[in-house]
Amino acid sequence: MELKIHRVVVKALSEGDKTSFHAGTLTVNRQEIADMLMKDPRFSSVKVELAQPGDSTRIIPVKDVVEPRCKLEGSGEVFPGFIGDVETVGQGATLVLSGAAVVTCGKIVGFQEGIIDMSGPGAEYTPFSRTFNIVLVVEPADDLEKHNYESACRLAGLKVAHFLASAVKDSARGEVETYALPDLAKAMTSFPELPKVAYLYMLQSQGLLHDTYVYGVDAKKIIPTLIHPNEVMDGAIVSGNCVSACDKNSTYSHQNNPIIENMYKGHGKDFNFVGCIITNENTTLADKKRSSSYAVKLASMLGVEGVIISEEGFGNPDTDLIMNCRKAEQAGIKTVLVTDEYAGRDGASQSLADACPEADAVVTGANANETIVLPKMDKVIGVADSANIIAGGFDGSLRSDGSIEVEIQAITGATSELGFSRIGAYTI
Repeated sequence: MELKIHRVVVKALSEGDKTSFHAGTLTVNRQEIADMLMKDPRFSSVKVELAQPGDSTRIIPVKDVVEPRCKLEGSGEVFPGFIGDVETVGQGATLVLSGAAVVTCGKIVGFQEGIIDMSGPGAEYTPFSRTFNIVLVVEPADDLEKHNYESACRLAGLKVAHFLASAVKDSARGEVETYALPDLAKAMTSFPELPKVAYLYMLQSQGLLHDTYVYGVDAKKIIPTLIHPNEVMDGAIVSGNCVSACDKNSTYSHQNNPIIENMYKGHGKDFNFVGCIITNENTTLADKKRSSSYAVKLASMLGVEGVIISEEGFGNPDTDLIMNCRKAEQAGIKTVLVTDEYAGRDGASQSLADACPEADAVVTGANANETIVLPKMDKVIGVADSANIIAGGFDGSLRSDGSIEVEIQAITGATSELGFSRIGAYTI
């Protein structure tokens, strides 16, 4: 399967009568977008705001972030099951408005949304302080149930992301990157001198608005399966999560999964990357056993010598992470885990809710309990007092002067367990 990504780099945002792209500037007709979304009777109002890197702007409460993409060639359309049909994606050509992002802002589950600061110390913790953001502030119709509100908000973000890319696809062509892996028959005999490696991709699926969708299907309803990494780039995996902001895998993070990106870079040089296994994170012991055993069985059938395992969330999903690790190691498959930590504000608490001796190669996205003071911003998009109830905040987080004291848990993407974050480390 081969996918050509046409990356058009967005360097500025402006408002105009026609949505268009010219010389690095994405011009947006805000009213056109609002009118399009207000056709959904589940909304009582929609406001479209623009936020650029360096602005004294705070976006709160953030639900999801989506990168604008649309198909140029090939079967189906991006975000299959939502925008496109359920035809297989991941091949042909896709236009990407790189540097732009659609941010959905809604008080769906108040304690499970986040903050994006476009400048100041908080901006150093979120990758979305560097994107040119089209922010959708969507208010629900009266008495709209929360699952319907989340569904409407999720679809709004996907619609606008697709609309923006589609609106400029006849005038914008960027640099082309090609992503391709051979079929499994060829993959098994390619690069015989290199170890075969797969990516075990854990998807949040605990329910109660802790959901991820694959081709429009709630991931808790699937058993582990194979997916081509190119399908992920075309939006086959969509976030429906209302979980802690710091390690929520936004749709944007899935589209730009750095583990997949770096697996491609190492393919044929350091290892033979044979593909992705997606699995879920459930709440019952039986479901955890089923999924972990099945995922490791698939890895064993592929004959891989190693897997990278990424988690989403913390606490309950730590059990799934450790089950996957232990069973893979017992099957003779070496593992590297990607997670983050909740070690308390002093860093002295147990970092994960579960552990095993086999988990001896772990990459951390940092301690989400670290605290930070975010200074007052000149502009707030959304609802400022959400800071008092979101995960990582507390009653009184929003101070009278407009500043906010929170754990970095409240900052969108701060400790991403895909590595899509701005926190890093180096050896002294």
